[in-house]
Amino acid sequence: MDTLETQRWLNELRQAVSTRVTASIAELAESHADIGPEVADLFTISTGLLSGGKRLRAAFAAAGWTAFGGAELAGPVVRAGAGLELFQMAALVHDDIIDASTTRRGMPAAHRQLALRHGELGMDGDADRFGESGALLLGDLLLVAAQQEVERGLDVLPSPADRRGRSILLTMMAEVTVGQYLDIYAQAAPWSEDPAVDLDRARRVIRAKSASYSVQQPLRLGAAMAGADDAGLAACAAFGLPIGEAFQLRDDMLGVFGDPDLTGKPAGDDLREGKRTVLVASAMTRASTAQRAVLQQALGNAQLQPDEIDQVREILYATGADHEVEALIAERVAEGLGVLDAAAVSPQADAVLRSLVRAAVSRTS
Repeated sequence: MDTLETQRWLNELRQAVSTRVTASIAELAESHADIGPEVADLFTISTGLLSGGKRLRAAFAAAGWTAFGGAELAGPVVRAGAGLELFQMAALVHDDIIDASTTRRGMPAAHRQLALRHGELGMDGDADRFGESGALLLGDLLLVAAQQEVERGLDVLPSPADRRGRSILLTMMAEVTVGQYLDIYAQAAPWSEDPAVDLDRARRVIRAKSASYSVQQPLRLGAAMAGADDAGLAACAAFGLPIGEAFQLRDDMLGVFGDPDLTGKPAGDDLREGKRTVLVASAMTRASTAQRAVLQQALGNAQLQPDEIDQVREILYATGADHEVEALIAERVAEGLGVLDAAAVSPQADAVLRSLVRAAVSRTS
């Protein structure tokens, strides 16, 4: 499969998944319409936020499906891809509440949209509290939609494909939840006198919270649905984990150095949210006492100004943390591609996976 064919296949997949995501929310809204018009905002906000995104998780699931002989863009894997996208948005809605993020995909985050709605309707009580409470429930609703989509895709498959798929789905959901807790723990814990402790914790957050559900588990889910055996699923894990780590490391770089017009989030948002990323933890291992003090003061400062963000960036450059993360991205990609080189997959699956790796780690948004 040449580059043009690969891109055409991925575009077709993304369109099919996007259509299914929109339909899923519409069906959910219709099935609960009798509750009353007051709840319509939940579905309107969901549809808006879900209209964006690169559909990478759905694409990795489809790549796993194709690698093990699944029919191209068959209903089950499209459903699974839609479920993964719904699950991601559920996680993002909850994440934005936890981090007090104000934007998502270039628009107000779900809790901010609901807070604004509170004001528009002249409602009683605290608007921010209402927005956060409503978004928490919205995230839960998206989790239900996500599981429902994947389950419907699995229901038409024979055993053991359906059983393995369900096990992977539940493992992924639990990993992200526990990984999210580790993330908020890392942000609240005092900095260790040994920076290596914080760096180790930052890398464990990446594995549990992001790498697994971004690449590894979607790939394994698609493969399991197509009938992959234990050896095949192990190969998917060996490929998916390092690629997923590289994906999140790139995300961390964009969180500090990215263009807000492309990322859809304000510059330096990760710093304001106090993210103890590998990038920041790496800088801490090399920073002087004065530089460490600046970094510690900047992280978690919601009022961080552009000149202060620039000062943090200069420290990241001066300590070589940016180069270290770029080297780590290259290392993790090389490990993942080494697994792919040794795998006996079809030329089509190989081309798709390599294209997805490029999209995951070379992106600017």
